[in-house]
Amino acid sequence: MSKAKRYIPTDKPALKYPNATLLYIFLIPLFLATILALISIDIKAFILSGISFVLFLTVARLAKKGLILEHEYQNKTLTKAPKVPYKTIAGYLLGAATLFTAYVAGGEPFTKSIFLALIATIGYFMLYGFDPKKDKLDNLGDISAEFVLETIHEAKTKIASIQEDMQEIGDTLLRDKLSNAVHKAENILQTIQEDPKDIRVARKFLIVYIDGLEKVTNAYTELDEKDITPQTKQKIHTLMDDVEKRFDKELSRLKNNNQFDLDVHIDTLKEQIKH
Repeated sequence: MSKAKRYIPTDKPALKYPNATLLYIFLIPLFLATILALISIDIKAFILSGISFVLFLTVARLAKKGLILEHEYQNKTLTKAPKVPYKTIAGYLLGAATLFTAYVAGGEPFTKSIFLALIATIGYFMLYGFDPKKDKLDNLGDISAEFVLETIHEAKTKIASIQEDMQEIGDTLLRDKLSNAVHKAENILQTIQEDPKDIRVARKFLIVYIDGLEKVTNAYTELDEKDITPQTKQKIHTLMDDVEKRFDKELSRLKNNNQFDLDVHIDTLKEQIKH
């Protein structure tokens, strides 16, 4: 079944970010040490190696989650900083895991173990950095950034619900029409995120059309498709055509308004230069 793809604007490619592969590589010798201890029936070594393995695995997973959240943060124009500093927690836990592995599991001197822990922690933060702390909530005049984020979140939640319902629809033509509509809706959301000043007007559009679209798809999937008459299906297909046209019109309105704002700024700058 076809699924709507997430919209990524072609003129603004998604930023890349370092992954946590290096941290997962550190797990290999710990895993082998745990297996060897198990084979040799060295219970103490098995327990200590197992604890080290779990600690480093937790570090890798926390770091990965933090990097994903940072990636999403960097690629959004308007968003809040991650609530939980997963990357930072992973960095300090890496130091603790290194200390435990070297001093407790490896039997190294305490001073040397502390040194290795510091090196590991410093190296981690030099490579991955810290979690974003500053919310990207630009001054929107009399429009609350919270209001914008709430509206966008509400719309995205409804779109996700539509996409979930789409997977249960056997009518290929209807599924394709829904996919196109969802794609256009995501385009509109992206445009609003880049320039949220029209959020009040756009919010009415999002609530009326996306909410209505969600209700239609939800009602459709609650029925057995065999029981839906050809006349009703035709009505839905026609409705979807109208929805697509309305989405195109709304997107065009938003972009034209942005162009108008640009022209106004250019004209204003010209007048300032003259004087």
